[in-house]
Amino acid sequence: MQDFEELFGKIASLKVAVIGDIMLDTYWWGKVDRISPEAPVPVVSLQNKEYRLGGAANVALNTVSLGANTILFSVVGNDDDADILLGLLAKEHIHTQRIIKSSERITTNKTRIISRNQQMMRLDAEITNDISLKDEELLIKNIINFIEHDKPAVVIFEDYNKGVLTKTVIETIIATCKKNNIITTVDPKRKNFFAYRNSDIFKPNLKEVKEGLNVLLDKVTLEALNNVHIQLHDALQHNISLITLSEKGVFVQDENESRIVPTHLRNITDVSGAGDTVIAVASLVYAATKNIMLAASMANLAGGIVCEEVGTVAINASKLLQECKENLSS
Repeated sequence: MQDFEELFGKIASLKVAVIGDIMLDTYWWGKVDRISPEAPVPVVSLQNKEYRLGGAANVALNTVSLGANTILFSVVGNDDDADILLGLLAKEHIHTQRIIKSSERITTNKTRIISRNQQMMRLDAEITNDISLKDEELLIKNIINFIEHDKPAVVIFEDYNKGVLTKTVIETIIATCKKNNIITTVDPKRKNFFAYRNSDIFKPNLKEVKEGLNVLLDKVTLEALNNVHIQLHDALQHNISLITLSEKGVFVQDENESRIVPTHLRNITDVSGAGDTVIAVASLVYAATKNIMLAASMANLAGGIVCEEVGTVAINASKLLQECKENLSS
């Protein structure tokens, strides 16, 4: 029987690097009582404004929430949003010294307008082209220096197609991790989907798999997903496929076993950031145990837990520990 108290203690001793697109999630909470006389849109009376960590920053927030020593690597703009974002990260004890401020970019900010726990509109301020060669070289230098001197247990790539994870960054860092026997895990997007060759865990969602492989899946069955894993492995030569299936749970396959881990009954409020939680939990559990089936089951639980909250939130370690004891002990 798995001792989850011991496992959570082991996770808290890990050092982890998160690399990718970080963003500021801004929430405008308000009240809607009428439709605008100027256009057929609701009038939102603003009552509160809130800032949260998004993208790779939310992955880092999840790993820190489980106690792991977390270092974040990214490129942001040299602007007010960057200052807010770095302030939030520092408040959560996430190391920000290796985040590069670039005058050639703006900090990604996704503003959501919410009334009665429903999203009315989202406004995105971002630059999505690849970072400059100068920023790319500095980012790679920072990451390699950290890997070779600090030897993290796992490096997580969190890709949101905002330009930080270039093909050169991806290939160079995975090769460096392989050389240093460090686990690599990937939450990909379509642009760089096939750049993550030789990673340990590749975690797309079902939609990304369909688009990346250009396949149709009429029915989500174990046999169909096994075939998807074969196609992914042929292209990527990775070790483990971990595919999130929305309300159907997660599919996981390594060289020995495959399984669909079903979801647990939840009151789903908002799926924002659930994928960030899944990759964070799966990465830490696998780094601590090398047991991908356990990692997938715990990540599946964690993803469901955060979907019960509005907006991007980190996993609550105490709640996850309790649910692991209740649902996974047998």
